[in-house]
Amino acid sequence: MATRPCSLIFDSLKETKVMAGTRRLMELSIKRTELRELESIARSRTEAAGRVERARVLLAYRQDPSFYAVGQALGMHHQKVRRYIERAKTDGAMAALDERPRPGKEPTITVEAKTWVVALACRKPKDLGYPHEVWTTRLLADHAREHGPRQGHGCLSGLVQGTVCKILDAQEVKPHKVRYYLERRDPKFKAKMAQVLCVYREVTVLKKAAGAATKKNKPSKAVTVISYDEKPGIQAIATTAPDLPPEPGVQPTFTREFEYKRHGTVSLLADPPTLDQLARELSISSERVRQIEVCAFMKVKRAARHAVARENWQSAGCHAHARLK
Repeated sequence: MATRPCSLIFDSLKETKVMAGTRRLMELSIKRTELRELESIARSRTEAAGRVERARVLLAYRQDPSFYAVGQALGMHHQKVRRYIERAKTDGAMAALDERPRPGKEPTITVEAKTWVVALACRKPKDLGYPHEVWTTRLLADHAREHGPRQGHGCLSGLVQGTVCKILDAQEVKPHKVRYYLERRDPKFKAKMAQVLCVYREVTVLKKAAGAATKKNKPSKAVTVISYDEKPGIQAIATTAPDLPPEPGVQPTFTREFEYKRHGTVSLLADPPTLDQLARELSISSERVRQIEVCAFMKVKRAARHAVARENWQSAGCHAHARLK
């Protein structure tokens, strides 16, 4: 029995149209700076896996704007790729790399309590009766647990050390560190600096001249360069200005003046051996470093030395005395 070809009868012309949808393209604009950062994150081995995955999706979609192609290339569903691209178009490429905030437990520590903890970290422990110079996170947590509820922050009664670290990190405050700064207060600093540098330069020239004369077997003038410095055994020092406390967004640590003032020292004046290596070590130990002790030391020294080119003194106030010039 012969078969007849099947014929289809349509009620309308609309049903005869081929139902083929066009591929939907979503424009995604990425800046050059963001592109470089995305490439760095996509190659990173220390970034979070979610950020690396989203960066690779954005870069792959930029090369081939197809949800299906990107999904097959990266081994994920095309709907997931579409969600990443839609979020990047709405929030921006870099903002789309992070997780969205999810519903969870309400924070037990209020904003006011966190502000009180940060303000407490910006104060010195000594001001509150502690013997510590700077805060530790454990000491800060103990103090907050004890005194926080009295200040109206009952949520701090169970504060732990790890939560303190998170609160301080959010404000970029590091109360356990001290940084130094230097303020130039001496108007003659540049002149003194130039004098010291000229001495060092002259010593270099003298050494080169002596070395050249030695190579040519020529006699050279004996020159001895002695540098003096005091070596305090016990010193009591204090800062010249009060420490500056941390400020969120300005400076994360305590800052301290680099210069200091002394409140008495026990000093040792030592005379190192010179180039002739014939003189013995001479030293005078004294509880006071005045021009009298220094002059006595210089007399003994000059009796044992035959030539002195420069004598450099550092850090002692008696160096500028008229008897030593």
